[in-house]
Amino acid sequence: MLRTAIIFAVLGLCRPAVAQQVSFALLPPPATGPAPIVATPVQRATAQEAADNHRFWDRDNSFLFATSAAFSAADFVVTRDNLRAGGQELNPVVSLFGHSSAGLAMNFAGESVGVVGLSYFFHKTGHHKLERAVSMLNIGGSAAAVSFGMAHR
Repeated sequence: MLRTAIIFAVLGLCRPAVAQQVSFALLPPPATGPAPIVATPVQRATAQEAADNHRFWDRDNSFLFATSAAFSAADFVVTRDNLRAGGQELNPVVSLFGHSSAGLAMNFAGESVGVVGLSYFFHKTGHHKLERAVSMLNIGGSAAAVSFGMAHR
């Protein structure tokens, strides 16, 4: 019982001490001055930004251009063989050049150069997905032409 009386006495004496705290609203505001200079650290590029900022002749483009050129060469060979055997060229652009092997070679070489040129244009204008899509579309078109030419020998 004595312990309880001591605890109540201590708590009773502490209450006035707690009531004497100063309110923060009564304190004067801090002195205003110039804003502190905060240096922001340089942030590294994200993975997507790094992928978008690639060199034009990187490994992926080199592979796509080589594959596109290989399929164009295969298309040239199949087209030339079919024309020599009396076949008919279905592509109206290629039929303009299809009267000689040199004309056909010039057409397919121009196609390969055009793919690289259009891809470079898209690279310079920041359209990196289109840059690679040009080569992929040409590969798909040439592969379809080679498959069609081989099937109709």
